[in-house]
Amino acid sequence: MTDDRPLVLMLRTGTRASREFLLRTMAEKYRLHLFTSLEPSWELPYLTGWTSHLTRDPEDTLRAARELHATDPISGVITYDEARVTQVAFVADGLGLPHAGLDAAAACRYKNLTRRALDAAGVPQPRSIQVTSLDEARAAAEEIGYPVVIKPHDLLAGMGVLRVDAPDQLAERYADSTGNPVGGVPDYVYEPLVEECVTGQEISVDCALHRGELTVLCLARKENGFPPYFVEVGHTVDAADPLLRDAALLDVLRAAHAALGYSDGVTHTEVMLTDSGPKIIEINGRMPGGHITRLAQLATGTDAGLVACAVACGLPPEVGTAPGRVAAVRFFSVEEDTTITSIRFDEDALHPAVVEAVITASVGSVQHRPHGTGSGRVALAVAVADTAAECRAAIASAADALLINKD
Repeated sequence: MTDDRPLVLMLRTGTRASREFLLRTMAEKYRLHLFTSLEPSWELPYLTGWTSHLTRDPEDTLRAARELHATDPISGVITYDEARVTQVAFVADGLGLPHAGLDAAAACRYKNLTRRALDAAGVPQPRSIQVTSLDEARAAAEEIGYPVVIKPHDLLAGMGVLRVDAPDQLAERYADSTGNPVGGVPDYVYEPLVEECVTGQEISVDCALHRGELTVLCLARKENGFPPYFVEVGHTVDAADPLLRDAALLDVLRAAHAALGYSDGVTHTEVMLTDSGPKIIEINGRMPGGHITRLAQLATGTDAGLVACAVACGLPPEVGTAPGRVAAVRFFSVEEDTTITSIRFDEDALHPAVVEAVITASVGSVQHRPHGTGSGRVALAVAVADTAAECRAAIASAADALLINKD
């Protein structure tokens, strides 16, 4: 029997806990071929094929994609991975398939290019200056005014993002931001941004674009922790969030994507709701992490994986129509360097609205206080309820039910 499902090429994949639920539904409507440097394991039931390929070099990846395309035509190209956003656009462009646009993908991947494009279009955002040395960072911070944020222009997962409240903190935090080795890139050169530290309620908005037309898929309210870093410790998605109908927010989102010239694909945009209105923190040309895709499924019925495949194949996005609910995730981390001797959730203490309580640390492992990324996470809990208050109560019960013994 002929399988007429469209073939989607995926560049790399993620962890089982954060991605399997997406692959499961994607594989129902699309044939999935994975390019990966690691041999697949849990992914195999959802794949129609895979190729051992590093995917770092765009031209080399396009050559491998053309070989596949010659025997089994590819309909779309996607990734979960921030470090493969520009490669997806390059491969899709080379195959004549829908994509964000080469310049748009680069502007999403590199934060300095985001800032230039938004600035040229007058889109509200924090003031930002790119620097190459501590002396330049000092001058930029004085020009912008404290507090400021230091961030690498092209890393991911919060790596090297720190708040600096005063001049006497700058040298230490600049060194922290720029002193970490970047895995797989031994010759990496830091060119960080020094930015205005805007404050307010931080949210993320996931969108799909089809021929330049923007559709909001999901809005999550974010909770950060572990200052001076900006570590994501939780997200809440409310299908009835009034911000989904906020004209000022929607106008800024549309203007930001238009400024980048974004055509076809999905984006994850971080926004700060300040006293003077919404300001764009960053735009990422991929599906979100942080379990937000799972929250969207639970709260709204929208499946980000299916949407990503659809727009990559030139099809309009389908937004969920499930009854509106509230879903939240909380990530639990250690407060100090810790050797885990035992860890579990007390199941009897969990609120009925907790639908997932997952231990992510292994016994005997050494866990560290988060240092600008998701490292140090030892467990997570997901709750879904009819009201935000019930969802908060459920997440609080998970915090109380997590039992850790440590050296």
